[in-house]
Amino acid sequence: MTGTLNAGRAVICALAFIIGGLCLAAALLAQGGRVDPWLDLLTHFAPAWLAGALVTIGCGLSLAKGLARRGLLILGVLGVLAAGGLIAPELTRTIRPSIRAPAATQIRLIQFNAWEENANPERAADWIVSQNPDVVTVEELTPAFQNALVARGLVFNKGVSTTAIFSRGVRDRHPFAVPSADWKLLPEFARASFPAPDGGEDFSVVAVHLTWPSLSSQWGQREVFASLLDLYARDRLIVAGDFNLTPWSFALRRLDGRLGLERRDRAIATWPAMQWIRGRLVMLPAMLPIDHIYAGPAWRTVRLARGPRLGSEHYPLIIDLALEP
Repeated sequence: MTGTLNAGRAVICALAFIIGGLCLAAALLAQGGRVDPWLDLLTHFAPAWLAGALVTIGCGLSLAKGLARRGLLILGVLGVLAAGGLIAPELTRTIRPSIRAPAATQIRLIQFNAWEENANPERAADWIVSQNPDVVTVEELTPAFQNALVARGLVFNKGVSTTAIFSRGVRDRHPFAVPSADWKLLPEFARASFPAPDGGEDFSVVAVHLTWPSLSSQWGQREVFASLLDLYARDRLIVAGDFNLTPWSFALRRLDGRLGLERRDRAIATWPAMQWIRGRLVMLPAMLPIDHIYAGPAWRTVRLARGPRLGSEHYPLIIDLALEP
């Protein structure tokens, strides 16, 4: 019996060496994402590399002895440092603290990738309207979900393809025309401008849906989209959408700097809420923060939270923003 237990521990320790080595290698290669967009794909899974490193440490402490324990611990600690180095900038970056503000100065925005396979758009629309939002940015909009929101009193502001903006009031005129040469290069997006709650200058909202970072077309989309935002005054601008980029990717870090806006979310996992597995829709714990909300310096965050499952593979984000006095 003792021999069997020892053999089992040896197998587990060997697997831990393999897992630890692979996670360390992936985390180290991910650092190449600073210069290579293909290696940057590895950064998105930094939490997985960190979890593998912690498993390696756990096996070393509980199952191994002598040189095997030392090897597992060294491998695991190096993996934690490599993967943690990718995640740490998101957890330590400076975001202005939330404030309390009078309701008259506030707006509420909901960001939601509704998912084209959403089987219950009515339930999703019920929850969204119950939150009394001023603006809703939607990606993967279906006719059924559009009709459900409009039937509940929200105004539809058409965007490109399946990205749109809904609002409680009618939008104002666009502040400018999009250059005709940019239309084919831009990602799916929608834009609208609205009267400000303080009676001052209008504020603008831009919704966006970038394609997957594994497609080289996203690299160009990011720059053309940033150039579009350059046409807006940054002060009261709000940008929200499904960026398909995690905060530990170098691509999103560069985009954060390029947009000149403060990203208000911090490591809030929004995907996957559910997925089809072997023909069944399975509830899953969200692992990747890929939905984001940016706002200009005139806005202060009052509250930011993740909403419930609404029949989509994405969770919604809900944010209350207040204009600086």
